[in-house]
Amino acid sequence: MPPPQTKPRKPAQVAAEMRRQGVKYGLASFVDIHGVPKGKIVPIDHWPQMFAGSELFTGFAVDGVPQRVNEEEVSAHPDPSAGVVCPWNRELAWFPSDLWCGGAPFPACSRVILKRQVEAARAMGYIMHLGIETEFFVLKDGADGRPQPTGPRDRLAKPCYDLTGFLDSYAWLDELVSAMNGLGWDVYSFDHEDANGQFETDFDYADALTMADRFTFFRMLVKEIVGKHGFYPTFMPKPFANLTGSGAHYNMSLADLSGRRNLFKDAKDPRGCGLSQLGYHFTAGVLRHAAAICCVIAPTVNSYKRLTRRSASSGFTWAPIYQCYGDNNRTNMLRIPLGGGRVECRAADIGCNLYLGAAMMLAAGLEGVRERLDPGEPNRDNMYLVAPDEIARRGIATLPQDLGEAADAFAADPLSKEVFGDAMFEAFTAFKRQEWAEYHAHVSDWEMNRYLKLW
Repeated sequence: MPPPQTKPRKPAQVAAEMRRQGVKYGLASFVDIHGVPKGKIVPIDHWPQMFAGSELFTGFAVDGVPQRVNEEEVSAHPDPSAGVVCPWNRELAWFPSDLWCGGAPFPACSRVILKRQVEAARAMGYIMHLGIETEFFVLKDGADGRPQPTGPRDRLAKPCYDLTGFLDSYAWLDELVSAMNGLGWDVYSFDHEDANGQFETDFDYADALTMADRFTFFRMLVKEIVGKHGFYPTFMPKPFANLTGSGAHYNMSLADLSGRRNLFKDAKDPRGCGLSQLGYHFTAGVLRHAAAICCVIAPTVNSYKRLTRRSASSGFTWAPIYQCYGDNNRTNMLRIPLGGGRVECRAADIGCNLYLGAAMMLAAGLEGVRERLDPGEPNRDNMYLVAPDEIARRGIATLPQDLGEAADAFAADPLSKEVFGDAMFEAFTAFKRQEWAEYHAHVSDWEMNRYLKLW
C-alpha cells in the first residue's frame, strides 16, 4: 500500500493542535542553495501573521538566493500541512516554507522549483513517489583532533552490516529511529554501512514534495539527536579517501493521481526487470540529461571523490561512473531493484538539495515519457570491469569526473534553465563554477607534502 498523501490543514487548526501539545515557537524555514535550512523563530501567538508571510528575509545574505542587496525582501509562507513538532525539543515546530516576493511565489525558491515540476507531472496524470536511502557518518574527534568512529569496536576492515558497530551506537540510533517513527515516517530497516562510523536508515516513500521536506528535516534531526550524545554527524559525501562515501539513492516511480497505482510496475516486462514501458521512458529521459542532473544531485567538489571506480578499503566504491542503467545491478547509475516497479538513481549523495535534485530528475523523466524515449537494453555486467572499447560500442557516456565538468554540463543543457528558471539557473551555475575555482586555487596538504621539499 502506498503511504497516505498529506492532507491540507488550515493554519488555525494546526496552531490549536500544536498549542495543546505544548509548542511555543514556530520555525518558518526555507533552504539555501545547499539545502541547508534557514528561518526565523515566531512565538505561537503570532502564527496567524507567520502563515500569512510576515517573516521577511534579505535574499542577498543567503547562499544562492539570487537577489541584489537593494531588492525587495523575500517572505516565507509556511506550509501548515507539512509542519512537525521537533522531537529533540517539543516546544519547537518546524514548517517548510515557500518563498514569495512581490506578492507571488519566488521563482528561484528551491521548494517552488520542485512544486512547478510536481504540477507538470499532475497535469500529465502522474504523482511522483520518491524514497531516499539516507547514508551518513557519525563521528567524534580523537586525541589527535582527527575524526574517528564513535564505537570503540568499530574498527573492522570490512564493517558493512556489522552488528557490533550497531550495538556500540544503539543509544543514539534508537532515539533517532524512534523519533522518525514518531513523525510517521515508518522506518523499516537501518544498519551499519560499508565504512567505519557510517550508517543508513530506510523509511517509507512519499510524494516528492513530502520526501524533500522530510529529507531536509532529517539532517536537522540527526544533528540534534547525535549532538545530545556528544558526537557529530557529517553529510559530507566522501569524508575519508579510503572508505566508501555516503549516497542518498533516489528510488523513483510514477503513480496515478489517486496515488494507489504504481505505473512503473509490470510483472510481464519482456526485458526482465519488472518495469513498465512508462518506467523505461522515464529512465531514458533521466539518462539523456544525466550529466546536468549530476551537478545537482552530486553538488560539491567532494562529491566526485565518491563517484569513482575504486577508492575504498573494502573494494569497489559501490558508486556509479557511467551514464547507464541495468537490472538489480549496483554498478549502473540507474538500477531497477529486484521486483521492479521503481528506478533507483545511485549517483545522488547525502549532500544534495533534494528539492532541486528531485525537480531535475522529474523534469527529465517526464520529457522521456512525453517523447517515448527508449533507454536500450539493460546492462547486467559489472560496469567497473567492462572494457573501454565495449563501453564506447554501447554508446555509454561517463558521468562528470569533477564539479567543473558537471557545472559545464549543467550550464549547457537547456533543461537546467527550464527547470530552475533564469535567476536560479544563473545563480547555481555561477556558484558551482566559483566553488570549483576556489578549490583549485587552494594549496592542499597533499601538495605541501609532495612538493615543498622535493627539489
